[in-house]
Amino acid sequence: MRDLAARLTALDPDAGAALRVIAYFDRLTEGRAGLEAIVRGAAVLAGCPARLSDDHRRLHLRVHPDGTDATAAPADPAWMSAPVGDGSVLWLERPGPPGPVDAMILERAAGAARTVLDRTRIHPAALLDLVLDADAPEPSRLQAAARLGLTANSRVRAAALPGGKAHLMTETDPPLDPQARAGIGPAGPIAALPASYAEARTALRFTAEGTGRDPGPRVVHAEDLGGLALPAAVAEPVPDVQALTRVAATAPWALATLDAVAEAPSLRAAATALRVHHSTLQERLSHIDHVLGWDFRTPHGRLRLQLALALRRLTRSA
Repeated sequence: MRDLAARLTALDPDAGAALRVIAYFDRLTEGRAGLEAIVRGAAVLAGCPARLSDDHRRLHLRVHPDGTDATAAPADPAWMSAPVGDGSVLWLERPGPPGPVDAMILERAAGAARTVLDRTRIHPAALLDLVLDADAPEPSRLQAAARLGLTANSRVRAAALPGGKAHLMTETDPPLDPQARAGIGPAGPIAALPASYAEARTALRFTAEGTGRDPGPRVVHAEDLGGLALPAAVAEPVPDVQALTRVAATAPWALATLDAVAEAPSLRAAATALRVHHSTLQERLSHIDHVLGWDFRTPHGRLRLQLALALRRLTRSA
């Protein structure tokens, strides 16, 4: 390669220099060189300071051509640069546009740096799993949280989503999409996230699709459950849940009607929520009465209905 570069230089100095750049960074990559060696090589070959910036990793390297490290002001957009990936940028501190040799330095140095970052990068999903893992050491969980952009003073809550997915929510984050289905855990310090996620998973089991066939809230906060969280261990349908199943088979509006009656402060409010006339609601309830098996108009019966609907969601999610 050295002989070829020498012969090529005699014919075309830029081409010979570019070939030496390629060979230089190929050797660094094959030797598994670190980022500092790659940035230093770019500075030496270019004859000007070089830097690598990665805000997500909080990584900032700057090296002079003589090999010394130095700190400096933020990068100038007029400098020559090349993207490394995921927001990382390699800079040559010289105004552009780059010539053929500088362009090759940027391309090969960025490629070598990308190889290092890909080798050491942890996917955000893996970091999230680590943060929520109650069995992981707390220092590891805190370090993973920092890499996700959370600070030691952050108050965060975990959200459990369908399909086993999770999401972290800080106090400044916008609320979830109202069409999303989620269980929301309590807010607290980073160290408490595994507990928040456990409660969020329980809250998710109390959610529903919000349709006539599966009425109920799409988003449930764990703090709002109180003692209702205790029946979450129930795995098999109880008789009252079986009664709701029979009711659901009689009419497509049956479950939505019972859900509205259970949640509304009065029958008239329930009719308004269902967008039906009060007399229509009374006809529906008369239809349901003999199938359900208990009087849901009394305080005790209404509580029994609310619990039966909650247990139905639990057993369906289980």
